[in-house]
Amino acid sequence: MRFAVRGALWLVVYLVVVVGPLLLMLAGDPPPARGFWHELSIALGFIGLSMLGLQFATTARFQPVDAPYGLDVVLKFHKEISFVAFAFLLAHPLILIPITPLGSAIYDPSLLTWRGVTGVIALGLLAVIIVTSMWTERFKLTYEWWRFTHGLLGIAVIVVSLVHIRLSGYYVDTAFRFGVWIVLMVVLVGMYAKVRIYQPLRQLRRPWAVESVEPAAQDAWELTLRAEGHDGLRFQPGQFAWVTLDTSPFAIREHPFSFSSSAEHPDRVSFMVKELGDFTTGLDRFEPGTRAYLDGPYGVFSYERNEAAGFVFIAGGIGIGPIMGMLRTLADRDDRRPMVLLFGAPTWADIALDDELDELSERLDLTVTYVLEDPPDGWQSETGVLSPEVLDRHLPNWRGGTQYFVCGPDAMMDAVEASLLERGVPEDHINLERFDLT
Repeated sequence: MRFAVRGALWLVVYLVVVVGPLLLMLAGDPPPARGFWHELSIALGFIGLSMLGLQFATTARFQPVDAPYGLDVVLKFHKEISFVAFAFLLAHPLILIPITPLGSAIYDPSLLTWRGVTGVIALGLLAVIIVTSMWTERFKLTYEWWRFTHGLLGIAVIVVSLVHIRLSGYYVDTAFRFGVWIVLMVVLVGMYAKVRIYQPLRQLRRPWAVESVEPAAQDAWELTLRAEGHDGLRFQPGQFAWVTLDTSPFAIREHPFSFSSSAEHPDRVSFMVKELGDFTTGLDRFEPGTRAYLDGPYGVFSYERNEAAGFVFIAGGIGIGPIMGMLRTLADRDDRRPMVLLFGAPTWADIALDDELDELSERLDLTVTYVLEDPPDGWQSETGVLSPEVLDRHLPNWRGGTQYFVCGPDAMMDAVEASLLERGVPEDHINLERFDLT
């Protein structure tokens, strides 16, 4: 309940920041109104600009903000709300075209004033941000290059937009009114400095080193780091951290991975990593002793957040990573609550750490069932995918007070979530972890 209340309060704060500057523009002795459509256009522009500034806040990795929702949900909100902000900002000039000289400038660009030019530039830059974020693979952008340009273009949009509203001048004709926007944008954009400056400085004081890089499954590795000169990092089992390897923490080469190690050993942490790109392919190139840095922990995918009489873990492929971290922690804490693990993968070669899972099933009250799409000859367990029929055969009878943790490909999680809801599992008992943080 406390997380729900905090989450609702942060939504209120968001709305206040979005609408507050507009209300301040109207306070005191505002200039005369110029008709409904004209004023609606201006309001949409102001609201859209506030929302753009808040985009920096939603990516600043503030633990108090992220805790009620999870960083993955906050970043998903960041992506989805960008379309709303763009729609508001695009509607701003479109509404003005038929009722102001702006329409004439479409046919005769020489009539376009600097006020109009800056507005067009800001919209164009924002469109580039959205397009490159939606189709990073099509444009063959590396993750690091995308992150760099994303932040740089975002700052450029804010600066050009401030110039635009200053040139417009109607509602920002005083130092106070324009100062409101300057202060707001400096504060919000300044939050970007937390990720790019403050956090790296903290990481420099708490370095890590690669201890080992071991094969975990086909095209998957388990990366283990040890703390260098400090007591490590306290985290909840199932959370994740941003990992930087063999470079400065100021470099934009950090990647999010879930902890697969036990939370009982904060000075020695492990991450399950799937080969998906240039950085993660051939991870064993990082030799023992390689310098590393961590920014974390983040995420809410952890059994520690909710009381539970038992657990059902459902993993697809590399989604076993955070679940393995929870199982290892539960074993180290000698937890005797009943547990079920359904582990799906294309082939047996894609099943990670099966020997250790066998050991964990002896240390815990844990039942493990493997589900293979392409099983080997003589396979006697489940085949196919994590279908409703598979769930019906293996979900426990002790469902009261059970927490469900699902991690894997998006399509698999969507299907499993729908199946669990159809079987009467309360929505607040289903925990999902999505890895698309870009």
